[in-house]
Amino acid sequence: MLQQGDDFVAVDLLGRHVTGPVDWLTAEESLDELGIGYLADPYRLTLENGDSIRVRLAEVSPTRITAKLDDFGAVGAPQLYYELEFPAPDTLRPWGSEPLIWPSGTTE
Repeated sequence: MLQQGDDFVAVDLLGRHVTGPVDWLTAEESLDELGIGYLADPYRLTLENGDSIRVRLAEVSPTRITAKLDDFGAVGAPQLYYELEFPAPDTLRPWGSEPLIWPSGTTE
């Protein structure tokens, strides 16, 4: 949590603000309600060339985030990792429902 004057801003493990300035209890409740399940969800990572790919979070720490191309558990799939800054950049967002796009230069 970040303190802002007499209030607090709840911040998730990706470094994103979950609330605006609120009292401590509301910030705590917001984080409790959010839980940590969102770390296991698929995410959309927009690459420099504009492609959006489906990734999973492999590592989250206060200094970096590592995303891995979602291979759906395929043993022979390419193991592609993407190092991201912390807090999570705007290029990393929840997946949604669009189809998977493999990054250029990889084998499906």
